Amino acid sequence: MIVMSIAGVDPSAGAGVYADLKTFQALGVYGTGIVTALTAQNPNKVYSIKPIEADFIGEQIDAVLDSYDITYIKTGMLYSKEVVDVVIGKIREHDLKCVVDPVMVATSGGALYRNELVEAFKKLLKVAIFTTPNVDEAIKLTDVEINDVNTAKDASLKLGKFCNNMITGGHLQGNNVINIDSKITVSRQELIETGNLHGSGCNFSAAIVSYLAKGETLENAIGLAEKYTHSAIENGNYGTLIPKI
Repeated sequence: MIVMSIAGVDPSAGAGVYADLKTFQALGVYGTGIVTALTAQNPNKVYSIKPIEADFIGEQIDAVLDSYDITYIKTGMLYSKEVVDVVIGKIREHDLKCVVDPVMVATSGGALYRNELVEAFKKLLKVAIFTTPNVDEAIKLTDVEINDVNTAKDASLKLGKFCNNMITGGHLQGNNVINIDSKITVSRQELIETGNLHGSGCNFSAAIVSYLAKGETLENAIGLAEKYTHSAIENGNYGTLIPKI
């Protein structure tokens, strides 16, 4: 079982490709990593970002797929519309099943650039099988003001026009709003008071991909990934999650 992460590099190893690879290994699948950006960051602050050229990202994907038979992938930080477009093309070309962690980073270019990136992500969702936005990301993708579970359900239904989704509940008192084939359910998890949360979205989406690759249904993969991520938060240290192996 081989999977792929397409994301940025966090040198503190709490998020991005490094975090995804640790999750893949902890859950017993072989992980490959496509680098979309280099960052200077730690669990507390992002200092700078150096994007990788979109064409080279495509070359990385092709090189890995030339050697490995991969079905399930996930995306994290995709820095620009051009990068998103390349990923969409590779998903279609190789018939990949993609879980999107919609990390939208736009540190330059103003509102027009940011809007362009959001629109690009909406196109990506149309070729994805699942997406895992937090509340802020869901607001950007749907223009629905989310302030409680009911408004999160509204946003989730709107996102459902693109793909199945879960709006993660870190800012919803632990209520995860899940939409599978337009059926809305709410999964509640106890919030853990901790400073070790850096990379939780990366770990969660990587866990879903791992379980899907192991043959679980999407519904089961989500539930198992919730338990895995909760356990890694409980076991956290150094400002980030630590998988229990």
